Amino acid sequence: MANIAAQDVKTLREKTGAGMMECKNALVETDGDFAKAEKLLKEKGLAAVEKRSGRATNEGKVFVKVKEGPGGSRGILVELACETDFVSRNPEFVELGEAIAALALEKGYTEANDELNGKVSDLASKMGENLSIKRICLVKAEADEHFSSYIHGEGAIGVIVKAKADKAESFKNEEVKAFVFSLALHVAAFNPLALDKTKVDAGWLKEQEEIFRKQMEQDEKMQDKPSGVIDNILKGKVSKFLKDICLLDQSYVKDEKMTVAAAIADAGKRFGITLNLIDYVYFKVGG
Repeated sequence: MANIAAQDVKTLREKTGAGMMECKNALVETDGDFAKAEKLLKEKGLAAVEKRSGRATNEGKVFVKVKEGPGGSRGILVELACETDFVSRNPEFVELGEAIAALALEKGYTEANDELNGKVSDLASKMGENLSIKRICLVKAEADEHFSSYIHGEGAIGVIVKAKADKAESFKNEEVKAFVFSLALHVAAFNPLALDKTKVDAGWLKEQEEIFRKQMEQDEKMQDKPSGVIDNILKGKVSKFLKDICLLDQSYVKDEKMTVAAAIADAGKRFGITLNLIDYVYFKVGG
């Protein structure tokens, strides 16, 4: 039997789109003859993944994993995409997504690579559908920080939020953890574009201001107003816009009478700690 080189298996997989094991088995069966192995895969229909690779993958699931450690924690969000909602509910697809998230978290992967893509290709060959890892986000937390995660529905939305307290042991309190979890629920519900206004790109915000100004110029009610009045109205529109898109300024999901920032401050007083929400990640399938 020929000695099958790992590079040959990789090259055959890249050319045909078939799974790693199928490629290796084909090379073994053809005694290492690359051309014959390629032909064999095509005859078996295992090379069809290559043809499917261009098809749209707008369905799928978001997977989340969090690993706590003595020196801090790590969390990861992975979006695994497929063509149909039917496949996204398949137990093997779900198992693959969980395995990819666990492996990426363990090894600290921040993007798809040959190891992860190989697992995806193997299942794609079996299921006859185009599958892909659309994105991965790895986040880290220090010892005084805490992750809370939430998956909405069957995986359409995934969220990780990171909170910080002046007393690290406070995150052992179930009430504190429940409150931070409610912030993850809020992010899933409102999909903020930024944590606060300091995180909003200045160039992008300037574009939004220009859009508002153009809209006002076309509004007949604004035609006779002095420029100073128009400027003040514009400032008000921008301020409201920022409150709508910035997480800390949004109305808190569990009490619309207060902002998220106010809810955090209130929780800090109740728990006797200084509590802050310092980061979040939001994934939506197809987003």
